[in-house]
Amino acid sequence: MESAKEIWKTALDKLQIQVSKANYTTWLSNSQGISCQDDIFVVSVPSIFAAEWLSKRLYPLVRKTLVDIMGKDIDVQFVVDHHEQPRQVGATPLASQTDGGTSSRATQYRFNPRYTFDNFVVSDSNRLAYAAAVEVAENPGSSYNPLFIHSSTGQGKTHLLHAIGHLTTNNGLQATYITAEQFANEFVLAVRENQVDKFRSKFRNIHVLLFDDVHFLIDKKQTLQCFFHTFNELYNNNRQIVITADCAPKDMQPLSSKLKSRLEGGLVVDIQPPDFETRLNILRAKAETMMTSELEGVLHIIAEKVCENVRQLEGALVYLTAQAKLSGTKVTPETINKLLTGTSSRQDIKLLLQTVADHFRISTEELINKKRDRKTTLARHIAIYLMREGYNCSLSEIGKELGGRNHATILHGYEKIASELSTNPNLSNQIEEIKEKINSLKGYRTVYQTV
Repeated sequence: MESAKEIWKTALDKLQIQVSKANYTTWLSNSQGISCQDDIFVVSVPSIFAAEWLSKRLYPLVRKTLVDIMGKDIDVQFVVDHHEQPRQVGATPLASQTDGGTSSRATQYRFNPRYTFDNFVVSDSNRLAYAAAVEVAENPGSSYNPLFIHSSTGQGKTHLLHAIGHLTTNNGLQATYITAEQFANEFVLAVRENQVDKFRSKFRNIHVLLFDDVHFLIDKKQTLQCFFHTFNELYNNNRQIVITADCAPKDMQPLSSKLKSRLEGGLVVDIQPPDFETRLNILRAKAETMMTSELEGVLHIIAEKVCENVRQLEGALVYLTAQAKLSGTKVTPETINKLLTGTSSRQDIKLLLQTVADHFRISTEELINKKRDRKTTLARHIAIYLMREGYNCSLSEIGKELGGRNHATILHGYEKIASELSTNPNLSNQIEEIKEKINSLKGYRTVYQTV
């Protein structure tokens, strides 16, 4: 049986492919697997700050990776100092629930303490969703049932679900939060163990069901059917149901008309991306607990450049806080620009590929396809290196951009350029020329730091 240290090393190899270089280096590279007992895998990290960040941001991915490696359900705990009694940091922001009722072990979870109504920044983009969430939390089952909230990723849907959970449980009611992926996994396990009735029974006595990312179930017919029966049972008993998704029910294909009708039977609200003022207010609210006073001056820059979603804003703040607390690096506009390359858009990557192709006088199609002459291969390797260094892309993301190449091929290309840079002045000059060209085309925004 492999040791925890060996298992974690395997997990790190897989995680390195799935997260950006910056996140891997900052949060995972100095971690170590130290034990695995009673289906709890313990990971040691160098600081409380790192443990808290991993538990809040990467727990689902880490847990899924370990489950895939070990072939069984596993919980994850991040601890700071394993030489003494370690401080354990809450593993996952889920509500109190069990593993589906299919075994004697009950895994206790909790609502994320950071996600409350008090710290939700309200604006025109989310005001209706916020007001509806407060209403169903204060009067579950009597106003909007079900409440269906939809938006693109990272706009605050999960925050509202946990806020509802906090308020309802504080009022003495039983609320359960579950993601669609977790619901599906537990249902499959229940089917395998012939315990479907027992799985469904765990939802019968709750007052509020908080169901996240229902779109995950669209192509899972049996799981959808189980969800449909669970929904009906709760609804008929006047229990509150709150559901989130990345689109409105009418846009969920090929969802059955019967289930669409159920989902649209209450109130359907959306959350729009935040405008500049909202982004700035969100950053200010987060900065009260996450940032030191000397970082206040960077908030406007982040709010201006990080436009897509709240999660990216939080990621920017976390990275800046890591710079200040862990490395002692002074935060400057240049540091911010380097950070913000990690939130690059598809257009940024397209510009990079076009610039590299133009430099070598080939087409972007030749850069992406299977052509393997010396010039094209060098151009492709440089593109890999620049995407990894300049945009913090994961190996899998780079592989998708370059025609679906596997991570081993991408890693080989990156390491080849990285190892030759210090000994090959011509290669270094070529990369600097491409960086300067990208920076000039981007105009106001510096993507790469030139040396």
